[in-house]
Amino acid sequence: MFWYHSTTKHSYNSVRTNPNRLSWEDQPSTYKNYPEHYKKRKLDLEKEEENFLYHIAGLTAKKSYPSGEYYLRINPSAGALYPNELYFQTRGVEGIEDGIYHYEVLSSSLTLLQRITDDEGLEPYFGYKTAMKGYLFLVSAIYYRSSWKYKNRAFRYCLLDAGHLLGSIEASALLKSNVVEMRYDIDREKLNLMFGFEDREWMLAGCSMAIPIEDQDVSPIEFSLPYVDGSRTFEPNPLIEQAYHETMHLESCKREVKAPEFTYYTEKLQETLFKRRSQRGFQEGAITKGQFNYIMESVHQPVLSDCDEEVSVYVVINRVLDMPLGLYKEGEYLKYGDFARKAGYLSLEQYSLSMQGAVAFFLTSKAKNYQALYQKAGIIGHRLYVASLYMGIGCSGIGAYYDDEVNAFVENDEMVLYALAIGK
Repeated sequence: MFWYHSTTKHSYNSVRTNPNRLSWEDQPSTYKNYPEHYKKRKLDLEKEEENFLYHIAGLTAKKSYPSGEYYLRINPSAGALYPNELYFQTRGVEGIEDGIYHYEVLSSSLTLLQRITDDEGLEPYFGYKTAMKGYLFLVSAIYYRSSWKYKNRAFRYCLLDAGHLLGSIEASALLKSNVVEMRYDIDREKLNLMFGFEDREWMLAGCSMAIPIEDQDVSPIEFSLPYVDGSRTFEPNPLIEQAYHETMHLESCKREVKAPEFTYYTEKLQETLFKRRSQRGFQEGAITKGQFNYIMESVHQPVLSDCDEEVSVYVVINRVLDMPLGLYKEGEYLKYGDFARKAGYLSLEQYSLSMQGAVAFFLTSKAKNYQALYQKAGIIGHRLYVASLYMGIGCSGIGAYYDDEVNAFVENDEMVLYALAIGK
């Protein structure tokens, strides 16, 4: 996948010679709603299970601009374009009928797409041979929501945002003291066909918050849903389509069987998830070494997964009390210097973030399974959001940066996946 990544790199010259010109009349919708003849029910936030689902992708705020009103969600998204949709199967979940659902964000409702039986379900498409009690989540992407603005680079954002949504599931599961396992080795081709996506929407990953039911074998359910438009407008992008199809199948995956361990108080965590926002600028405030260490402990927890790809985390210390300025990797001090202005420049000259923030991050990887490694970067990014905001520190994800110049700065030739900044 190096060809796609290389083709979509930013440079000082490329962002000036190839500016995006938006066609506002073609702006896609960020909501997918199934027709009213599907059985729907609004979430009751007084019920534990439905409160848990709301804290994955619920609407939390409204902003008004001259061009219209925009709603923000619990999960972050590049440009607030929200290319990802959430589907899930429930089996044996209290208060929710066994079946396959779509989470309808705009109305905070669950849409029942397909009932399941005791001996049929989505489990085999996740690689399970027995019935699983709990939730099996699926995260998809309607890529035109993102490519409308970000053009060829949009597949990167679809994957990062999917990782944030997986991270949002992980964080919400902590409200129930549960752990989740990321499942990348799913049958994308069959699932895309059954859900009627018609190459305008694609499954990217699965996520399991379920336990096996002993002695209950399960067969793959077969169904065929009609196509439902999730963007209103659409323009195909052959480069992105090729990138998706060439990365559908995984190879030489390594499992991560160790579960992460987080130290959050449930009530405070729930408030943090609901109030999450992306910081639009920092005021050059410092954070403490204790706050920094707490955040990094969360970031470096293992990601329970059936395809765990290595992602390197580089850290630029700008303003952390009692810590030397400079570049770090995995806790190792690489080089001394005041690199705040450099970090701001590398982040597409977003100086109010990576320069004025207390810490800047650059995530890179040389792994092979592109969809899995990119979504892991999104999960790490989401952990950074949650841990920082839990400590009263702002956070902002930065998907645009000068790729090759970041490589030169951190002195590697890996794919640059993500930049983030935290601070006050």
